[in-house]
Amino acid sequence: MTVTADMAISLDGFIAGTDVAIDNPGGDGAEPLFEWIHNLASWRERQGMTGGEENRDSELMREWFDATGAVVMGRMMYDTGEEFWGDNPPFRAPVFVLTHRPRPTLVKEGGTTFTFVTDGIHSALDRAKAAAGDRNVDIAGGASTVQQYLKEGLIDELQLHVVPALLGEGLRLFEGLGAGRRLEPVSVVGTPLATHLKYRFVK
Repeated sequence: MTVTADMAISLDGFIAGTDVAIDNPGGDGAEPLFEWIHNLASWRERQGMTGGEENRDSELMREWFDATGAVVMGRMMYDTGEEFWGDNPPFRAPVFVLTHRPRPTLVKEGGTTFTFVTDGIHSALDRAKAAAGDRNVDIAGGASTVQQYLKEGLIDELQLHVVPALLGEGLRLFEGLGAGRRLEPVSVVGTPLATHLKYRFVK
């Protein structure tokens, strides 16, 4: 089992724009980070839509979906996505939501359940690992959630989709993480839409 994080990132290192909020989860100016994904066949299929492009980007996204057996996310990501995801969310796996507000587990269509965890990131990860079987646990976001797991050294592999855009300002993925962590490259795939970099943290 591998604990993963998969993030779109600008060429100058931003994973969100400015003024991130519940009603503005990507932040101002962040549109270029996510535009490339919306027409991929694998992404559209997970959203209950048809069509889209079958290309190397779509293959990489499908491989990530298929390898993920459980998901951890922050409450802001859940709150901003709940209405959009509807009754058949795209995860198709158990999802553990970090929160300070208890709430009963929600069972959705397609295999997605939302369990609300109030006792911290380690507890959420332990529960996700138990639920994932022999598949991976993905730390889905938002940005602050991924940063918390990075700071604790709990992520094994990091996949970055480097989009050819400069945001200039916003939220940096590695802000405040300090030095000393070593990574080794696993794969590099370049397409016209993004450069897909996968790294493994050296323990």
